[in-house]
Amino acid sequence: MTDLPDGAPPRGLEERVRDARGLLESGVDLWVATSGPAGPHLVPLSYLWDGSTLLLATARTSATARNVLADGRVRLALGRTRDVVMVDGTAIPVDLADLPTGTGDAFAARTGFDPRELGGRYVYLQVRPRRLQAWREENEIAGRDVMRDGRWLA
Repeated sequence: MTDLPDGAPPRGLEERVRDARGLLESGVDLWVATSGPAGPHLVPLSYLWDGSTLLLATARTSATARNVLADGRVRLALGRTRDVVMVDGTAIPVDLADLPTGTGDAFAARTGFDPRELGGRYVYLQVRPRRLQAWREENEIAGRDVMRDGRWLA
């Protein structure tokens, strides 16, 4: 992503979808917001995008994991403040032993971190996006939805 000049015209839906997919595919880290019995919580985590879900890993005892176990709703943010992708989704915990070896290997290769090496202290969270928004500036606020009900709009 490059810096945009002031007054850049808004992108169309197809370009926003393409850019959002590109960010999901090329990024490594994102912000994860959850809420539940552990209270509201915001934390940066690394992720693996497989084309339809995001895979995260966090300590089994973390506020994020406790909130996901209680509620499952997550909000993720990728990118920069002036070129952001927001994902609302549902997360399910996946025990380290239940994740296919190839997926665990892909996560470790992508993120540089292998939770399987930490003796069960971590859990994977598989996030299925339900809504995805992408915008750069105020002129892209209208029409910022690029996914609804888990379906890309373009």
